[in-house]
Amino acid sequence: MIVYEYPFNERIRTLLRLEDLHEKFVFFLHQESPLQHHVALSTIFEMLEVAGRADLKSDLLQELERQKQILLAYQSNPNVEAEMLNAILSEVDRASAALAASQGRTGQNIRENEWLMSIRGRTIIPGGACEFDLPSYYAWQKRTAEQRFIDISNWFAPLVPLFDAVGIVMRLLRESGQPVKINAEGGSYQQMLQGKIYQMLRLVIDEEMGAIPEISANKYMLWVRFTSQDGDMKPKPFEGEVPFELALCGF
Repeated sequence: MIVYEYPFNERIRTLLRLEDLHEKFVFFLHQESPLQHHVALSTIFEMLEVAGRADLKSDLLQELERQKQILLAYQSNPNVEAEMLNAILSEVDRASAALAASQGRTGQNIRENEWLMSIRGRTIIPGGACEFDLPSYYAWQKRTAEQRFIDISNWFAPLVPLFDAVGIVMRLLRESGQPVKINAEGGSYQQMLQGKIYQMLRLVIDEEMGAIPEISANKYMLWVRFTSQDGDMKPKPFEGEVPFELALCGF
């Protein structure tokens, strides 16, 4: 099964991009080749570009506090498992406290490191991080995989509270949606949303169908058009019925 996610606003779009970059970063960080660690470091630079909005930290803190108040309201519900609820509340509290305690602008430690910023400036240029352009960086890449791992982990450490908060917010958002089984006739599906505000949709489809959803949505209507790919990967309309699951997620 393939899960497709579509953001309804710019804030969720930013969080999804950060999640994607973090997944890529973690994968390449735990590899051993200097080339793979170069990708991990370059991904940190991409994170700074995406997370550069001044209000991202405050948005996350506000959302964590809002989710905490919603969860606290369930404490009096006898149908809610108290132990699980308390565990989630503790996780939200820890993430919120760590994020609030983080000082300065996101990635300030990297921006103040002239050596890292010189690498960042060269990586923007195609092939700009070659050994003759950055001999000190080339020498660093010749260190052991363990040394490079420690260095990159230390540079990333101040960003950990931000990504912990992103992970919790997105997990709670995903869990808010209830999947519904749908059949799209003729490779297309429309649904009126009647002005109800959602943050994101999740669409799950069998990989063997070969159907790829193209999604557009606003607060009034959702439209999904399915396509397939021919030999040169050019999309073409998918003909026939497409069974899938749809979950509309909103806080």
